[in-house]
Amino acid sequence: MVRFDRYMLSQLMWLFGFFALVLVAVFWINRAVRLFDRLIGDGQTALVFLEFSALGLPRLIATVLPIATFAAAIYVTNRLNNESELTVMMSTGSSPWRMARPVAVFGLISALMMSLLLHLLVPIATEQLDEREVEISQNITSRLLTEGEFLSPAPGVTFYSRTVGQDGVLHDVFLSDRRGTEERMIYTAAEAYLVRNGEGTSLIMVDGLAQRLTNDSLSLSTAKFRDFSFDITTLIRTDPQISTRIVHMTSDQLLTDWAGIAERLNTSEGAVAEELHGRFARAAFCLVTALIGFATLLVGGYSRFGVRREIVIAFLVLIALDGMRGSLSGPVLANAGLWPIMYTPAVLGGVIVCGLLWRASGGRVFRRRLRGAT
Repeated sequence: MVRFDRYMLSQLMWLFGFFALVLVAVFWINRAVRLFDRLIGDGQTALVFLEFSALGLPRLIATVLPIATFAAAIYVTNRLNNESELTVMMSTGSSPWRMARPVAVFGLISALMMSLLLHLLVPIATEQLDEREVEISQNITSRLLTEGEFLSPAPGVTFYSRTVGQDGVLHDVFLSDRRGTEERMIYTAAEAYLVRNGEGTSLIMVDGLAQRLTNDSLSLSTAKFRDFSFDITTLIRTDPQISTRIVHMTSDQLLTDWAGIAERLNTSEGAVAEELHGRFARAAFCLVTALIGFATLLVGGYSRFGVRREIVIAFLVLIALDGMRGSLSGPVLANAGLWPIMYTPAVLGGVIVCGLLWRASGGRVFRRRLRGAT
């Protein structure tokens, strides 16, 4: 029997890796298209795109992990059932409870992977991703190297360049500065260059025209220039720090002093409790996901018409259990002492699994099929 456990567990892990890889690839491609268009369109490099993609992978993997767990349990159980391996094991005296052991081990492995992601990797990656997004949003130099679009790098400032040469020269530049309350400035130039001057950045415009409109008298004055320097350092935010959020904190930081954390982050104790125990509950749900897939197909037994009905039932059960999380978060957010209800989907799923295994071990349908098989 130990050999059968190792055999079934190896099949579950192999299929789990396959489904996880496929699902991550599908979801990543769908997300990467939008991310690539946004970053490259803002003048960022391919390395920045790869960095953002890597930082988003932990959250993406955490999303597809329960789906891959359920798919692996369904596929392996169905294959063993079609090849009569489960029937043979039952005929030798192995109960459904005993045959569920490798599936439970597989579910625990999946839960440990989910725990590592939710408690450590996802918070760290999310914090780094938010910091990089702030840094990118402050990198006005790369944003100005976007041709053919009217850009607003700061409130009251509009910038446009017709083309950007391979050497970084901006051609046919338009710059409107409406930040002043007394006057408005418009600059047009044949060419422009972005030049770093120490910690500052300047836009050097060549062969252009400056127009100034006085708001009070509505008088317009113009002046031609050969070269003109416009300091864009003031358009860049000088504080690159972002405020810490609950999702940035690892679970060991959330285990104690909920009141202190809530006060420091300007939130409620219920939000801290909901975030912390939501992570534990999602990890525990991975174990339930694997066992529901196995137990549902085991109760259905063998059928020449396939197991589509059982798969649909198992999927709907998981959808219903997972959908409960949204309705349970509200009470916990209002009262941190209600955090045990966050585990309701996992506990209820465990009860359903026990009921299915009990029926498979002693139900009349299963015994009748065994007698027919002998």
